[in-house]
Amino acid sequence: MDLKNRRIAIFADNLYQEMELWVPYYRFQEAGATVVLAAAEAGATYTSKLGYPVKSDVSYEQLSLREFDGVVVPGGYAPDRMRRYPTANLFVHDMDAAGKLVAAICHGPWVLCSAQMLKGRRATSFFAIKDDVIHAGAQWEDAEVVVDNNLVTSRAPEDLPAFCRACIEVLITEPRP
Repeated sequence: MDLKNRRIAIFADNLYQEMELWVPYYRFQEAGATVVLAAAEAGATYTSKLGYPVKSDVSYEQLSLREFDGVVVPGGYAPDRMRRYPTANLFVHDMDAAGKLVAAICHGPWVLCSAQMLKGRRATSFFAIKDDVIHAGAQWEDAEVVVDNNLVTSRAPEDLPAFCRACIEVLITEPRP
């Protein structure tokens, strides 16, 4: 599963879920991808729910659709902060419209709701935000991973193996730039 020449943005903010950020980060690097951490402020440090730090590489404003093949939104409570930034929502929306990987796990689909990209799509999430996902127009499924074309969603950290496999599969089947 070679992701050489693929660039993936992973969103970060305070109160992110550790495994949902770091497992994809290292798994995609292991497969050869360049992984970029994006947040509200470039170079800022954000802490997880347990206080583990992550430093962003770029701000949402610096993200360019042309430069990325995928975007991942980890869970925790961070997505409630991430979706407050119109540029983050627009980037996710535009990545989806371009048919590029959009992946979210746990509470991450909150960003997909705000990006207005779930209408008519199949998705899953942490059960506590099921109603939000449904009200955004998605057909919610209780499954470890749901793949709807370029959209990959999962419920919780224990779904990470299936989540990462599905993300990689979408990335390797996308046409190379």
